[in-house]
Amino acid sequence: MSSPSDDEQQGLVLGLVFSLVALVVGFVLAVALARPFPVGQVGVAEGAASPAAAVAVPVAVPSPPEPAPALSAQAVSDAASITVEYGVVKFYFASGKAELAPGASEALVDVVRAAKGGKKVVIAGFHDPKGNAAVNIELARKRAMAVRDALKEAGVAEGQITLQKPEQTAGSGNDAEARRVEITLQ
Repeated sequence: MSSPSDDEQQGLVLGLVFSLVALVVGFVLAVALARPFPVGQVGVAEGAASPAAAVAVPVAVPSPPEPAPALSAQAVSDAASITVEYGVVKFYFASGKAELAPGASEALVDVVRAAKGGKKVVIAGFHDPKGNAAVNIELARKRAMAVRDALKEAGVAEGQITLQKPEQTAGSGNDAEARRVEITLQ
C-alpha cells in the first residue's frame, strides 16, 4: 500500500521526466526544421510519410559559373583599373600615364593589413617591348612608385616595401598587361 506522499512524489517525477522528453523532442524538431534544404531539391523533409504529403517548394538552381576569362574586361581597356586575382593586386594604367585608378585605397586594405602584420610587400612594374625601351622602363618605374606612395600614405612602412626592377612582358599580345603593376605579399 502506498501513501499519498509517495504518489505525489511519483507524479512529480513522472511529470518532470515527461517534460524533459517533450523539451528534447521539441529541440530536435526545431533543429531539423531550421536546417536549409540542399540546393536543387524540393522541400521534402526527411522522414515525411510520402512525397505527396509534403508541400513542393520551387527552388532556383543556379547555373554553373562561367569560366574565368584570361583577362578581365577592365584589364583590356585603355582606362586605369584595379583587379585582384589569386591574391595578387594588379593596377592597370592608361597608356602613357602613371595615375592610379579610382578605388586604389579600397583595393589596398588587405595589403596594408598584411604589411602591418609583418608581411613584406613586393611591387613589380611591367612594360612591353614596343617603342622606346628607356621610356617604357621609366614609365613602369613611375607607375610602381605611384603604387608605393599609395601604400605609404595608407600607413605601410617603407621598410616593408620592396620594389622590383621593371620587367618586360613578352608575347602576351595584350597591351593592358604590359601597363600593369602587381603587388604580392611575402
